[in-house]
Amino acid sequence: MDIYWLGQACFKLKGKNTTILIDPYDSDFTGLKLPKDLTSDAVLSTHNHQDHNNTESIKNAQGEEVMVFTNPGEYEVGGVIITGIPSYHDNSQGSERGLNTIFRINLERLDIVHLGDLGQSRLTEEQVARIGQTDILLIPVGSIFTIDGKQAAEIVSQLEPKIIIPMHYKPSLPSGDGKIDGLKFELEGVEKFLKEMGAEGAVAQPKLSITKEKLPEEPQVILLAKSS
Repeated sequence: MDIYWLGQACFKLKGKNTTILIDPYDSDFTGLKLPKDLTSDAVLSTHNHQDHNNTESIKNAQGEEVMVFTNPGEYEVGGVIITGIPSYHDNSQGSERGLNTIFRINLERLDIVHLGDLGQSRLTEEQVARIGQTDILLIPVGSIFTIDGKQAAEIVSQLEPKIIIPMHYKPSLPSGDGKIDGLKFELEGVEKFLKEMGAEGAVAQPKLSITKEKLPEEPQVILLAKSS
């Protein structure tokens, strides 16, 4: 399976037979651009904000509409098992920014957990139990609208994943000149989270190619460069 980060909280999970897209965004709203000719077999949207809910723009390889999943529940598409788990977009039980769906995706025997715009400083015991085994964790770290780097590191310790991929932060251009890669939002960068995780030397890679057998024995933070 290949994992691509498309910016913000958008990921493409590409298996041998099925592709899942999570949280496609509106380019005008975010300032980021999705790849051209982006297709998927199903789309997940963690909540109804414009940087996560551009589901109608996504078609399958035949140009047809695809299944869209937005709510908690149990789903299946192309042999992929998807579980939606309720959570909050803020630390006040949704009173500020509403609800958020955590998605657990079982694809090619790997359990990938996408936390969406999680705003809770900690997961509840019930949420941890429902999430269960986590091989790969896709976690927001940019603060302001979600948890920050320190809170994200604490949630990592709750779920104990093998691979951790940060998302929903303000990236710098590869040149390192301090300019921002198009994103209009004032999010924090990834540096605080990397320091909390002891992974300051992480270098972004274009994609993660992984199988169950290749999971590391010790937790590993992996930075992905935005795919274009």
